[in-house]
Amino acid sequence: MKLYADTTARRTRQLLGDVAMLVWLAVWAWAGRQVHDVVLGLRGPAQSLETAGTSVHDSLTGAGAEAGRIPAVGGDLERWLDGAAASGTRLRGAGHSMVSSIEDLAAWLGWSTALVPILTVGALWLWLRARFMRRATTAQRFIDATEDLDLFALRAMVRQPMTALARISADPAGDWRRREPDVIKALAALELHDEGLRLPG
Repeated sequence: MKLYADTTARRTRQLLGDVAMLVWLAVWAWAGRQVHDVVLGLRGPAQSLETAGTSVHDSLTGAGAEAGRIPAVGGDLERWLDGAAASGTRLRGAGHSMVSSIEDLAAWLGWSTALVPILTVGALWLWLRARFMRRATTAQRFIDATEDLDLFALRAMVRQPMTALARISADPAGDWRRREPDVIKALAALELHDEGLRLPG
C-alpha cells in the first residue's frame, strides 16, 4: 500500500495535511473537554441543594429521636418531626436529580463539541487519503517496467488538457502510434505526476 506520493511537492502537502488533521483533532478534543468542565461547574448549586436536603433530613430526624423521649407528647412530636424530615429527603432527591442532569448535559455537550468538527473534517481527510492510496497503489502495479509506460501515455492523451499535451509534442497521438520513446515517457510522466508517482528508474 502506497501511503505517500513520490513527488516532493505532493508528499509535502500530504504530510502537512496529516499534521494539520492531528492538530485539528487535538484542538477540538481540548475544546470538548473545556465545554464539559464549564458545564460541569454548574452543578455547584445543585450539590448545595442536595447537601442542604441531607442536612435538613438528618437534623429533623435527630430532633425527632430526642423529642420522642419527652413524656406524654414525645411520640406525637417525633412523628411530626419525622414527617417534616421527609421534606429534606425530597430536597436531597431534587438536588441529586439536578446533579445527574447537569453531568449528563456536560458529557453530551462535551462530546458533541469535539466530535462534530472532528468527524466532519476527518471524513473529508480520510476520503482524500484513501482515494490517493487506492489510485497510487493500483497505478504503482502497472509501472514495474518501462513497457508499462505506454498505458499511462495513452491515459494522458485522454485525460490531460490539450495545452499540457501541446507542450510535449505537436502531434502526441501520432508520436504515440509511432512509438516515439521520448514522447511516450513525457506523456506517461505527465499522467503519473497526477497520481503522485514518478517514472520508473
